[in-house]
Amino acid sequence: MIELSSLSGKRLWINPHQIETMEANPDTVLFLIYGKRIVVAEKPAEVIARIVAYRHSIGVFAEGKESPTASDLE
Repeated sequence: MIELSSLSGKRLWINPHQIETMEANPDTVLFLIYGKRIVVAEKPAEVIARIVAYRHSIGVFAEGKESPTASDLE
C-alpha cells in the first residue's frame, strides 16, 4: 500500500496494483480498476515515485535492472 492524502488532508492507503490510470486536471485523480475515482493532494510525479518505491520494497524490480523514475514519465 502507498500512503497518499485526500484534498482535506485525510491520510489514505491505496493499493497501487488497483490504479488503472491517473489524471492531473488540475487535481490528481486516480482511477481504480473497479471504477472508483480518488482525488489526492499529491502531484502525479509524487504518486509515481511512491509506487516505484513500493514496488522496490516488494522486490518487483530485479537486482541490477533500471526502474523508471517519475522524471522519466513526465
